[in-house]
Amino acid sequence: MRLLLTSDTHLPTRASSLPEDLMAAVDDADTVIHAGDWIDEATLDLLESRSRRLIGVYGNNDGPGLRRRLPEVAYAELEGVRFGVVHETGAADGRERRCAARFPELDVLVFGHSHIPWDTTSGRLRLLNPGSPTDRRRQPFCSFMTLTVADGRLYGVTLHSLPPRR
Repeated sequence: MRLLLTSDTHLPTRASSLPEDLMAAVDDADTVIHAGDWIDEATLDLLESRSRRLIGVYGNNDGPGLRRRLPEVAYAELEGVRFGVVHETGAADGRERRCAARFPELDVLVFGHSHIPWDTTSGRLRLLNPGSPTDRRRQPFCSFMTLTVADGRLYGVTLHSLPPRR
């Protein structure tokens, strides 16, 4: 199963549309995971219409409409791997320990908020933040992640850098 991870799309405040490379990856994915800060419901509608399966949560910048349609935390078992999705995990210092304590039942936690790509492990919990496809903040590039899940394992976790917006 091919997964695409994204977060912090911030449309239309940070960009007028999602990057073409991201949308091509959406079309190739079996499941798309979005870790919040959509900003507008049109982005949720777009990803719902283009995704085979969409798992998403709301973020701290998402208004009432998105909060009505999305949970704060989402859970899914995909090919034997237990995933959780949440927008905020707090400060980077101590993140692994806090998340392992808060989500002891998970194998993978996908999160957003910082716009900083992250891939670490705490015990058996893997934490993944795909960065942002529209707002690089202090990072050298905008980004998203892809990976494959099969037989209870993750394979080929890849951070994709996006070309600068014009």
